[in-house]
Amino acid sequence: MASTSEFSRTLSLLRRERGVSQRTAAADLGISQALLSHYENGVREPGLSFVVKACDYYNVSADFILGRTLSREGSMLTREEVLNAAEPGNILQGSVMATLQSKLLSGAVGVLFGLLGKLGDKAAINAAASYLGSGVYQLYRHLYKAAGANEAYFALDPAGCAMGMAGADMKLSENRYAHALRSQAARKAEFPDLSAEALAAAYPGRCQSLTQVLSTADARLNKLSEQ
Repeated sequence: MASTSEFSRTLSLLRRERGVSQRTAAADLGISQALLSHYENGVREPGLSFVVKACDYYNVSADFILGRTLSREGSMLTREEVLNAAEPGNILQGSVMATLQSKLLSGAVGVLFGLLGKLGDKAAINAAASYLGSGVYQLYRHLYKAAGANEAYFALDPAGCAMGMAGADMKLSENRYAHALRSQAARKAEFPDLSAEALAAAYPGRCQSLTQVLSTADARLNKLSEQ
């Protein structure tokens, strides 16, 4: 079996995607809520019979729920498929890990902006773009500096960069983004369907990238919150 942490993250995310409580899911799966909680938190590892039930319940493959593939249908991603899946001309030769991470983030961001496009709020779209743009800027700038390149290339001087200007802009952009979404909600705007079924239908393939990115980040942030 794949790592217990991968299984528990996916199991928890699938339940939340379906929009059911632990109590409901546990009853549907024929186990106690306490046992399901143990599975979702990685305290205990389930047997094969439970994995099969969970796959049927969430309509995913065993490979997906065990964290061995990004495909809910179960096809494994080989090294060649990962490389070939990258955008033409943008393959990150020599590093499957870098290519896979690029593909995951590209797919997840594509879904996010696709959903924002359906909502049609320019303020939210621009704020999301600013947030992500500043994040990329900061990471690239660190790489640029470490490589010994001339930072005079950038308008923002090194001191301003070191003071966290990009991080501050990201926080302000996040605030504008949240405000725009709250305004849409207050106006009773029609938000896109975010159910797992709707996302899979609207964004085949890319929704799997979103699921993986959300699952990994959620587990990482939850661990930080417990420290």
